[in-house]
Amino acid sequence: MQDNSPTPDLQHHSSLAAVLMAAGAGARMGQRPKSLLELDGMPLICRQVMGLRQAGVAELVLVLGHHAKDIQAAVKALEVSVVINPDPDAGPVGSQRLGLQSLSGHSDAVLMALADQPLLDAADLRQLVQAFHQRPPGCSLLYPRVAGQPGNPVIFTAGVRAALLACPPEVGCKNWRQAHTSQVQALDCDNLHFVQDVDTPDDIAALRRSSGRHLQWPAPWQRPGDT
Repeated sequence: MQDNSPTPDLQHHSSLAAVLMAAGAGARMGQRPKSLLELDGMPLICRQVMGLRQAGVAELVLVLGHHAKDIQAAVKALEVSVVINPDPDAGPVGSQRLGLQSLSGHSDAVLMALADQPLLDAADLRQLVQAFHQRPPGCSLLYPRVAGQPGNPVIFTAGVRAALLACPPEVGCKNWRQAHTSQVQALDCDNLHFVQDVDTPDDIAALRRSSGRHLQWPAPWQRPGDT
């Protein structure tokens, strides 16, 4: 994830914001925080925060719920605002909206990112942001698509943020996309990082087989049978 190379195309777009969601319980991981899985010794949550910053994100809100204390401890040295979802089990829409509400509203575009995409890095995010800046007229939301499979993160205009927050509380990004297909564009590419996430122990094993990269639980979260 270490990437200190200059990003001349993005430095002129300092009004890029991001919402990073990590509020889930990790139920399919045995009630463990997926964002604290380590790749090359670094928690995924830290890799995501650093990658977003390196991709040009000026304002970043991290939405937590379950395991908030442990995740906050992992990112305490990083420049990130944290907001706690009091009801994370109600689903991702609540976390999305809480994160969007917590942004200052001064940004031209917003990335909605997930904390459990292990191989996503700054170069991938720059690819998405650059495509958004070059989007066709009328496009307000862009998402990556790999071999027909939609991926994450998504990026959208400040207008979409405002429209979402004006909707009833049960309406999230997916609902808005489905209702405004003429304003939605896919970035078709072959970058598997956009569609790889880890929800179960089998996903960790599959990632190791496909990429050779090994995710490991930090000591406090290790259990017998972890590989």
